[in-house]
Amino acid sequence: MPIKKSELYGSLWKSCDELRGGMDASQYKDYVLVLLFVKYVSDKYAGQKDALLDVPAGGSFADMVALKGDKEIGDKINKIIGKLAEANDLKGVIDVADFNDADKLGRGKEMVDRLSNLVSIFNTPALDFRSNRAGGDDLLGDAYEYLMRHFATESGKSKGQFYTPAEVSRIMAKVIGMGSARSSDQTIYDPTCGSGSLLLKAHDEAKGRTGLDLALYGQEMDNATAALAKMNMILHDCPTAEIWQDNTLSRPHFKQANNLKTFDFGVANPPFSFKVWSSGFDPAHDLYGRFTYGIPPAKNGDYAFLLHLLTSLKSRGKGAIILPHGVLFRGNVEAEIRKNLIQRGYIQGIIGLPPNLFYGTGIPACIIVLDKEHAAGRTGVYMIDASKGFRKDGNKNRLRDQDIHKIVDAFTRQLEIAKYARLVPVAEIETNDYNLNIPRYIDSTEPEDLQDIDAHLRGGIPNHDVDDLDHYWQVFPSLRATLFAPGDRPGYNQLQLAADKIKATIFGHAEFTAFNQSVTARLSNWKTVNNPLLQGIAIGDHPKALIETLSENLLETFKTTPLMETYDVYQHLMNYWDQTMQDDVYLLVQEGWQAMVDGKPNTDLIPPKLIINRYFAAEAQAIAQLEAERDALTPQMEELEEEHSGEDGLLAEAKNDKGKFTKATLKARLAEIKDDKDVADERQLLNNYLALLEQETTANKKIKEAEKVLKAKVDDQYAKLSEAEIKTLVVYDKWLATLAAAVQTELDRVSQALTGRIKQQAERYATPLPRLTEEVQTLSARVDEHLKKMGAVWK
Repeated sequence: MPIKKSELYGSLWKSCDELRGGMDASQYKDYVLVLLFVKYVSDKYAGQKDALLDVPAGGSFADMVALKGDKEIGDKINKIIGKLAEANDLKGVIDVADFNDADKLGRGKEMVDRLSNLVSIFNTPALDFRSNRAGGDDLLGDAYEYLMRHFATESGKSKGQFYTPAEVSRIMAKVIGMGSARSSDQTIYDPTCGSGSLLLKAHDEAKGRTGLDLALYGQEMDNATAALAKMNMILHDCPTAEIWQDNTLSRPHFKQANNLKTFDFGVANPPFSFKVWSSGFDPAHDLYGRFTYGIPPAKNGDYAFLLHLLTSLKSRGKGAIILPHGVLFRGNVEAEIRKNLIQRGYIQGIIGLPPNLFYGTGIPACIIVLDKEHAAGRTGVYMIDASKGFRKDGNKNRLRDQDIHKIVDAFTRQLEIAKYARLVPVAEIETNDYNLNIPRYIDSTEPEDLQDIDAHLRGGIPNHDVDDLDHYWQVFPSLRATLFAPGDRPGYNQLQLAADKIKATIFGHAEFTAFNQSVTARLSNWKTVNNPLLQGIAIGDHPKALIETLSENLLETFKTTPLMETYDVYQHLMNYWDQTMQDDVYLLVQEGWQAMVDGKPNTDLIPPKLIINRYFAAEAQAIAQLEAERDALTPQMEELEEEHSGEDGLLAEAKNDKGKFTKATLKARLAEIKDDKDVADERQLLNNYLALLEQETTANKKIKEAEKVLKAKVDDQYAKLSEAEIKTLVVYDKWLATLAAAVQTELDRVSQALTGRIKQQAERYATPLPRLTEEVQTLSARVDEHLKKMGAVWK
């Protein structure tokens, strides 16, 4: 049976378990990614003539597999990697890690076992890149992303900067328009490329949307990280990418004559606030004219990297760079640089991100989007405050699919969204001295929940509190009158029903019912439209294309639904995709619609519960009835125990040494007192308890027998299923039923939010202050009276 993607990722991460103890977590990648690389190139190029990479004799992954158990496995793996490196000009790239390092990998048998296990983990059919039927979905790329994210997490704050979170990379690639690339001659550049993750995401966006294979260029200062980037370019089928190791600011590699080479697209995630950015050159006499708009502070290189990227863009070029928020508002020379860039129209937009996204720092950052093509006519800077959209993932925050989609939708369409995004005119920015701090222009704070003093004094619910729920009343116009009536004075309402009746009233109201039905109808329409797509999944299809179509259709279906957050509905689908549906679809595109795989029921795709619900509901109900009858015996036994198992209880002598009643102890006690006429009551209780235990045993036996019969029927049914029946079970009973339940939770959220707010308002002003004062006075008088009586007694 093919392995699930989630299991594949888990098994790859387990490879790191083989390395724990002997080395720092930041070094795992040096070993694991090299093995992944050797496996990939061996599968893809071994035995092929005129291949992009040469896999020489004695330099393949198969040669590593043959070494399992070999006493000299470490040294021989080094030699295999050395042969592969020498044949492909990859010395210093893939041969950096020492597989014969006893300090890191252990000595003697410990090293042999560790490396043998490590090689075995990669020697799995799931990592056979010759037979990846979902080739366009880049199984390797997904596995790589998984590994890199975990490497960065494990490496800690100071050593995780080699990786830009994939979610942020996707946003950057989309907002600079990689999906609308026009020619394969266009280029992408990253001056601080790290392990290459940003470059690769930009390349993937262009290739996935247009089919164009754009040229990649990157420079990285750290030698080991640059080697990692070169290796990853090959792993991602970008072997012609140019990666150079050197300091980008002092020794830029990509040049044309005496100027910097320029590119169509640029992305960057430089080290934040780099203190020694000018080391090795004099910015005041820069050879490439990068600092004509101002020389950044001597001990803060944020703008140095931004200006380098800007200079490296063609006249129609577009770029995006991740920088700390300080670049938006810091003064002095940075303020002057910022002013020059705004006046020239180079800054298209700013996207404020949540804190704690990046592995090298916990501070919040922003994406600055640069656009030279439309700079001359730019009249404003588009700003997004996306700081509140994320989920917790361990000790880091991560953007959800819905957060990414919302940011990209807003930016590409230049939407104005209250408390989230707007186009800020340059004139407005000018009045703020060219300060770009996002809160100056977008107030994302939630309004304060104001208390009404008069309502606290005299009761009633203020009109403005009810008016604040106007987005509900627009959908349920008559519901307001059902819930509220005019109060005893102008400007106030009173609730027309008890607080515990609010939820039922909302649920039962005709307008809410109609709203519920309209949402259900939208989902039903989505199902109808996408059913052929789901049932048409075939071997060789691309799961990523499928989920994109499904999710975009779902967004379109619910985009005008009032009261429901469209992106929340979208997120339900994406969550289910990640948790379950993705594995199902990958199984289908590899093996097809099969209920049996390798002679066994395909329970991953079709859980037995689905078979039972559709074909054996009566049998399941009969078992449930038997279980209910058995469970009904438990309270009877508990009652007897509670009443008669104390020290002087009639059942006390029938306990075992653990204080429990068993058939054996009950029968033994009955045998002891069988001829004693004075303990008839005890004998009766013992017999009653024993009868209950025997009924329980009989019931359990019946249940096990029924479950055994049902399991046999279910197993037999798997073999009988037609393809049409399999599709019904998977598409309707599993996927669509789960999504329908998720949409229902959104409907419940609507009603619960309204119910909760109305209850809060009603309870807040339920008892006016004068009445509270009277009650306090009454209670105080009672206390005084009691105290007097107590005093009289003591006297």
